[in-house]
Amino acid sequence: MQSTLVVLKKYSIFVFLFVFLSCKEQSSFNVQQLRGAALGTTYAISYSNIEISKDQLKREVDSVIDVMNASMSTYIQSSDISKINRGDDQLVVDEHFIKVYEKATEVWKKTNGFFDPTVGALVNAYGFGPEKALSQMNSKQRDSILLFTGWQKTKLTPANTILKSHPNVRFDFNALAKGYAVDVVADLLRSKNFNSFLVEIGGEIVAEGISPKSKKPWKVAVDDPNQDSQRNFIKILSLTNKALATSGNYRKYKIDSLSGKRIAHSINPKTGEAFPSNVLSASVIAPDCMTADAYATALMVMPFDESKALIEREPHLEAYWIVESTSGTIEEYYSSGFPSEESF
Repeated sequence: MQSTLVVLKKYSIFVFLFVFLSCKEQSSFNVQQLRGAALGTTYAISYSNIEISKDQLKREVDSVIDVMNASMSTYIQSSDISKINRGDDQLVVDEHFIKVYEKATEVWKKTNGFFDPTVGALVNAYGFGPEKALSQMNSKQRDSILLFTGWQKTKLTPANTILKSHPNVRFDFNALAKGYAVDVVADLLRSKNFNSFLVEIGGEIVAEGISPKSKKPWKVAVDDPNQDSQRNFIKILSLTNKALATSGNYRKYKIDSLSGKRIAHSINPKTGEAFPSNVLSASVIAPDCMTADAYATALMVMPFDESKALIEREPHLEAYWIVESTSGTIEEYYSSGFPSEESF
């Protein structure tokens, strides 16, 4: 595995994806852009098809987002996932919930339990979910919540209902739903014969075909965290017919009032701890965005050596990590097949 050392200020880490598409490109090469709100964040779609109006496309995309929310948003009390979390074991879940559940099961097994969407109760307890956080989280409280954490305590029945072995088991699909929504929107575009587009929701991306301007793969970038007012990039990638997702603890965190430690939204389902590891961010390239999203989340809580070995075992996955060393410098690590800007 190749590695590169980059020295940055350790308190300033933040990474997100930026799609290269200037106003000039839009006007000169007939590239359209569509933007809106989705899943608590925003979406952006770049495409070259002009046979459908923006208004019509936006209505159809927003309709897809509404379906995703109705199925899997923990912030909507009437959603399927909220009803299941409250104990409804008769509700028949839709095809979207089933696909996400099955992917979660697959990744849970392959990550040896480090990916586990039953961390919902822990997410709430730490103040990252829709319910009120605990004023303090001690080891006794954490251990009690772990009693009803564990993917093996859930079951998708042949009737497409969900059974839980403990009533306090809480699902949280945030680590897959956003990536899955990107995939569903991409499928919508494909169904309308779009063959060149880029779909992004909250930084998770699917790129299809090539850029109309360059006639080459779409370019996406990871921001350089060591910058002031001027935007710079730490990495630029070319992406086509692939998905890219990034997870990190650089923005969404809290400070523990007792210990002063930073509490991260990436929670270890085995220990219940929300204190970040030395992995500051993980980016995963996969054939679909739901898979990329799930593995990027898992890589944030897995021991670093285990996460590297996992990616090397999976032939359809590549990953890029930003890791803080014990000396406070920042190291970049790449899986053996992670693409360079020139070759991918």
